[in-house]
Amino acid sequence: MPGKKFTTSSGIDIKEVYTVPSGMNELPGEFPYTRGIQKDMYRGKPWTMRQYAGFSTAKESNKRYHYLLSQGTMGLSVAFDLPTQIGYDSDHPLAEGEVGKVGVAIDSLRDMEILFEGIQLKDITTSMTINATASILLAMYIALAKKQGADLKQLSGTIQNDILKEYAARGTYIYPPGPSMRLITDIFEYCSKEVPKWNTISISGYHIREAGSTAVQELAFTLANGKTYLKAAIEKGLDINIFARRLSFFFNCHNNFFEEIAKFRAARRMWANITQQLGATDPGAQKLRFHTQTGGSTLTAQQPMNNIIRVSNQALAAVLGGTQSLHTNGYDEALSLPTEAAAKIALRTQQIIAFESGVTDTVDPLAGSYFIEALTNDLESAAYTYIDKIDAMGGSVKAIEQDYIQQEIAAASYQYQNDIESGDNVIVGVNRFTEEAGVTPPVFRIDDTIRRQQREQLNRLKQERNNEAVAAALKELREASAGAQNLMPYILKAVEHYATLGEIADEMRSIFGEY
Repeated sequence: MPGKKFTTSSGIDIKEVYTVPSGMNELPGEFPYTRGIQKDMYRGKPWTMRQYAGFSTAKESNKRYHYLLSQGTMGLSVAFDLPTQIGYDSDHPLAEGEVGKVGVAIDSLRDMEILFEGIQLKDITTSMTINATASILLAMYIALAKKQGADLKQLSGTIQNDILKEYAARGTYIYPPGPSMRLITDIFEYCSKEVPKWNTISISGYHIREAGSTAVQELAFTLANGKTYLKAAIEKGLDINIFARRLSFFFNCHNNFFEEIAKFRAARRMWANITQQLGATDPGAQKLRFHTQTGGSTLTAQQPMNNIIRVSNQALAAVLGGTQSLHTNGYDEALSLPTEAAAKIALRTQQIIAFESGVTDTVDPLAGSYFIEALTNDLESAAYTYIDKIDAMGGSVKAIEQDYIQQEIAAASYQYQNDIESGDNVIVGVNRFTEEAGVTPPVFRIDDTIRRQQREQLNRLKQERNNEAVAAALKELREASAGAQNLMPYILKAVEHYATLGEIADEMRSIFGEY
């Protein structure tokens, strides 16, 4: 169309024709890892196929996990309900109406035992989307692994544990930034010694993007947060060549196919340079490893079956971008938690890409594309513009305290919605190619009796456990919180005595306060 301007979703101009850009001589598995962190990538083994699941009670979620494992998923990804995420037991007044609704309710080690019944933790990797209470949920997982007789040195998985993006984009924080950063670095230190294969943080761009950011903002704000975590750990005296090996990332994958691929390539190159500048010399500490989830906010309630195509497009972009693990959303998630049928189609989408498409046969198959290489450079440059501004403010914590990151996301989100309403951004079935009478598929509903069931189980737990031992463990945790000790051993001790998540979080609230 003559005179029409073409741009990516981040506003980067797209030329009609591209010629040879710079940066075309890099190899996979070599610094700065633009083309992938392994020389053979998926020729060696495919990415880990995860399906994010958790709802209702631990017993019900356990059934879904067994189903997903039977269908070929390679790792579990646990969703927790909102009370669990913000440190409230299911019987807390503020938990009413939310228990088991957007994830599984976990009140104590007993719930964790039920959640993984019949599943050996030594045989799987588990990703847990938990932040403010990450230390408590990790302690429960470790306690369960110990009860199963697992070798903690071989235990593998990930906790999200990224509190900065909670302040900026999501909101499930509890404590002020200072104590929150202390808990995160305590986890870094503890796991480097006790659970060395555990990924101690998954620095999340996913929720930044879900809040309305552009691809450039997702890239910039995520890596800026990563720099802040690196610096905090270094200031604590930790060795970047050790702890940075266990850092991972969690990115979103949206609809703009080529921009998303370029975003992942740029992220690897930027992180390699950032870690090197902060003193990392070990390649393992320089490599950006990431999990991807397809874009939840791109799913539409209108014509929901169209979401299967959207998810397929996004999943393919994530694979071509070199993801280490992937979750594909169910087509019905704009309406409810995914049904079993939708979860199966989402998993089959990954399996078809992996085993039928041929895109995994060579490493970074789009490398050398004039467009991809130029777009990778453009995204990197635009992201560094943001990072330089954040550095000038004193880092991510200062930028969040000044509302800079929040305002930038809000402005991008507002523009995105305006573009949909004006028709400049076409969403099939929403603002073009619409239907008067839509077809609504069966939806997944959570029984409102869940809170009563959890409350009854909590009451039984408190009658059966050794309450004197619980009180003593909580007192030790409170005293340690007021000091400077690493808190993980104290949290683990309380968990093993069956102190509840809310009790443990409240002890730290009493010292740290709430934000």
